[in-house]
Amino acid sequence: MQSIRNRSPNMWTLIGIGVAAAYLYSVVATVAPGLFPASFHEDGRVGVYFEAAAVIVSLTLLGQLLELRARSKTSAAIKALLGLAPKTARRLRDDGTEEDIELSHVHVGDRLRVRPGEKVPVDGTVLEGRSNLDESMLTGEPVPVEKSAGDTVIGATLNGNGSLVIRAEKIGSATVLAQIVQMVAQAQRSRAPMQRMADKAAYWFVLAVLAVAVITLFVWGLFGPEPSWTFAVLNAVSVLIIACPCALGLATPMSIMVATGRGAQAGVLFRDAEAIENFRRIDTLIVDKTGTLTEGRPAFRTAAGLAGFDETEVLRLAASLDQGSEHPLADAIVAEARRRELDLEKPEHFESSTGIGVRGTVGGRTLALGNTELMIEEGVDASPLREQAESLRQEGASVMFLAVDDSLAGLVAVADPIKASTPAAIRALHEAGLRIVMATGDGVTTAHAVARELGIDEVHGEVRPKDKVDLVQRLRAEGRKVAMAGDGINDAPALAGADIGIAMGTGTDVAMSSAQVTLVKGDLGGIARARQLSQATVGNMKQNLTFAFLYNGLGVPVAAGVLYPLTGLLLSPMIAALAMSLSSVSVVFNALRLGNARIE
Repeated sequence: MQSIRNRSPNMWTLIGIGVAAAYLYSVVATVAPGLFPASFHEDGRVGVYFEAAAVIVSLTLLGQLLELRARSKTSAAIKALLGLAPKTARRLRDDGTEEDIELSHVHVGDRLRVRPGEKVPVDGTVLEGRSNLDESMLTGEPVPVEKSAGDTVIGATLNGNGSLVIRAEKIGSATVLAQIVQMVAQAQRSRAPMQRMADKAAYWFVLAVLAVAVITLFVWGLFGPEPSWTFAVLNAVSVLIIACPCALGLATPMSIMVATGRGAQAGVLFRDAEAIENFRRIDTLIVDKTGTLTEGRPAFRTAAGLAGFDETEVLRLAASLDQGSEHPLADAIVAEARRRELDLEKPEHFESSTGIGVRGTVGGRTLALGNTELMIEEGVDASPLREQAESLRQEGASVMFLAVDDSLAGLVAVADPIKASTPAAIRALHEAGLRIVMATGDGVTTAHAVARELGIDEVHGEVRPKDKVDLVQRLRAEGRKVAMAGDGINDAPALAGADIGIAMGTGTDVAMSSAQVTLVKGDLGGIARARQLSQATVGNMKQNLTFAFLYNGLGVPVAAGVLYPLTGLLLSPMIAALAMSLSSVSVVFNALRLGNARIE
């Protein structure tokens, strides 16, 4: 009644009218059979269909039960994710003792011990120890990741054979696991654009079926064999029941629910159903360099000495001076010196000049470490090493010159290494027909060096956040479907402006909130996986819609009795109800096949 009152006919409209017609007809036939003309009588009495009405309701409810059981499997991904989190954590007290506490009692800043074979309780930073963590349950990456002091860890990942002490950084709903669960649930509740088309089709389909049912009633009643009106009522009810568009209503939501869960298992999080459906249309991908193509953590590349300074001494002096700096490049130099166990001295009179380098005194000698501009300010001639420096820059490295007592002593090169997964991901995206565009704030020489190594189609260096937005708009104006992948706050405007924004899970919360897709692992391989899943999902939705329309297109004429003159075949309402239920279940099980989709 509610669907009729709201003028939004649906599956229950057809079932309700069909059951009500059969039941009311039977009640009148039982109470006042004399009201019916002789054409309604069969074997001296008017036929009743109480059992048909009851069986139709029973079979419909049975179909709903089977459907719910099948649908429950689609939430298995969320249940599995929720089950990953450990129930307790081992907290270290200030006096050195340890205690096991409920996970809900962990606070930010707590020191927690993760023993071999245990799950990491919350997101945090390693304070002590070294171990390999299995992050495959969240990232889809099967290779364990080595963790040591200073590295971040994700809650619910599995510790290997080492012991770690971590500091809790994110707890409760702020953890990566909780955010993944929230995003998957949100995506499963969303509606795909294809679903809106199905809903509109279902609306008109229901009206058409009602018209067919009325036509069937009068054609059989007026022109059918005796008892003609009995046949008329049965066939009209069968049309209403078998044409129930429940399979049509399930066709796309079921595929979306399964796909979001499958994506979460592969480390790909879709914000909504529209992102899943539209991802396959992307033909151009804009990527940032730092943190997207590269690790985002600069590493020492090489050092070179001049005028009596060897490589080791240049590195030792540069690292001693850089102990006073917080710049990522300085961290890489100091880390390499400590790895080589070099004897570092404490810097004095340390001074940082933003963008060009640092100055100070080490062991009584005046040092300056920075780019060519700093050397010019210090009156130091860097030309003896300029050619080597330019060669290193063309290989993607950042170069700093070292001056000792106003004389050039050498250079140090630091590079942000390309992620191991990036070359294969670029190849896979090219094979899929995507044009790859790199837009980075790094220098043009470094940007072109990375692009040459990876075979990127188009390069833009020294790009500001507004330039990235302009680039997205220009490509869209050319008719391209553009995806933007990035991990920083500066990428957020471009992520929001692209057809599909893709955030790296290793990046900032601002970037992830601006994007429609988040890659938990933070590597471009996830983009290839997301595109494969989008194609598989849309294909599955089309299969479901085709099956639903084909089923109804064939079922309605059979129920109306078009085969009766040729074969004498009529479809009882009970058989129609069973067929309707099975059609819905078959759509659900076809959608469940997505859970086993091969995503490489």
